[in-house]
Amino acid sequence: MDQEQERFLANLRELGTTLTEYVSTNGGDWSIKGFVDVDQNVYTISSDTKIISKILEIQLFPKFIEFAESIGYGIVLAENQNWYPDLSFVNKYDPSIKFAVDIKTTYRLDDDSLFCNGFTLGSHGKYFRDRSSSKNVQFPYGDYKAHISLGILYTRAPPIDIDETEIRGITELTSITSVISDLQFFVEEKWKIASDRSGSGNTANIGSINHIPDILSGNGVFAKLGEEIFDEYWINQGVLQVPDPKKPGKFKKLTKLTEFLEFKGMDEALINKPKKMRRTGKS
Repeated sequence: MDQEQERFLANLRELGTTLTEYVSTNGGDWSIKGFVDVDQNVYTISSDTKIISKILEIQLFPKFIEFAESIGYGIVLAENQNWYPDLSFVNKYDPSIKFAVDIKTTYRLDDDSLFCNGFTLGSHGKYFRDRSSSKNVQFPYGDYKAHISLGILYTRAPPIDIDETEIRGITELTSITSVISDLQFFVEEKWKIASDRSGSGNTANIGSINHIPDILSGNGVFAKLGEEIFDEYWINQGVLQVPDPKKPGKFKKLTKLTEFLEFKGMDEALINKPKKMRRTGKS
């Protein structure tokens, strides 16, 4: 990690320590209560994660602008909705210096506050495999000095406390239950919080670990292996053909980090093992 990368990360982490207070009430609830129309009616926000994420991004944007100006950077927003990353920080004095910052939000799991629902950390498709590609990415992936997640963890309000059909008056604003509370921000390079499993269904998304203390300490699956192996694995995941242990003489698509390390002749003991949540007696 070079000096400018260290400086940028340190400054972004310092910003992260100020953001909980910026978006929260004194009681720890989210300060956003709903949508207001011209007649001053307040409509309850849905607890849908995509809606929460977008509103948080809009709410935080003035802070990002202020932060960028303070350290000599400009911000370029993703031109299209599904492009990577959310924010590109570009050095005003040397535009070749760029940092990718993706805003990631997720909720703590109801049955264990030490675990969250996890994040998707971006695609490992075309632009990830071809670092000079311009497909679905603001700048080619290889142009960025670092790929960073600005994460937001929160607790969801109990469904019984939220009525999405209710319309309230503006004078009732403070009595409206916030759909989320206890927001916690963190900043980490995405390879340090990654798992070796996809993050969402059949899509080519990199998944994160979900043990909150490990997320906050950057203790992901690749923590001992390093960013180079993280890149190699995810470039080849679902593409590289490896021997199928269940069918001697046959091959299958790479799906596990253990398979990749065996293919490279590396020790599986190098795989970091962040804590996993126990489910119905199984770890």
